[in-house]
Amino acid sequence: MATLITVANTVNAPAEKVWEYWNNPDHVTRWNAASPDWHTPVAFNDLKPGGKFNYRMEAKDGSFGFDFGGVYDVVEQNKRIAYTMGDNRKVNTLFTPTPEGIHVETTFEAEDTHSLEQQQAGWQSILDNFKNYTEKQ
Repeated sequence: MATLITVANTVNAPAEKVWEYWNNPDHVTRWNAASPDWHTPVAFNDLKPGGKFNYRMEAKDGSFGFDFGGVYDVVEQNKRIAYTMGDNRKVNTLFTPTPEGIHVETTFEAEDTHSLEQQQAGWQSILDNFKNYTEKQ
């Protein structure tokens, strides 16, 4: 059985805004990076069960890059997104209303290349960037 990692944060914004900023490629390209020296220059998202997404993630200096993508298994507007990545790992994201805003929680199957701590830190950093971007817009 795969090891699961969970990252979470609460975004102080309405559910509709959180959903839009999480899924609209124009917004994804502005927040989807684990560190300031990385970016997502191109994003594609066909948000529906069976639909595909692809986010091109690159070092800003051009030294390295990769495609992060997959196929949606479940799409419940403003509530849940589940997908299978290109390497067949599963990801589930929940959007739960709280008095403080929308609690965004992503659980994903770990891969074998990077340590669990590195994976959790990277995904948490991206989620933190999302929170900061969404709250400032």
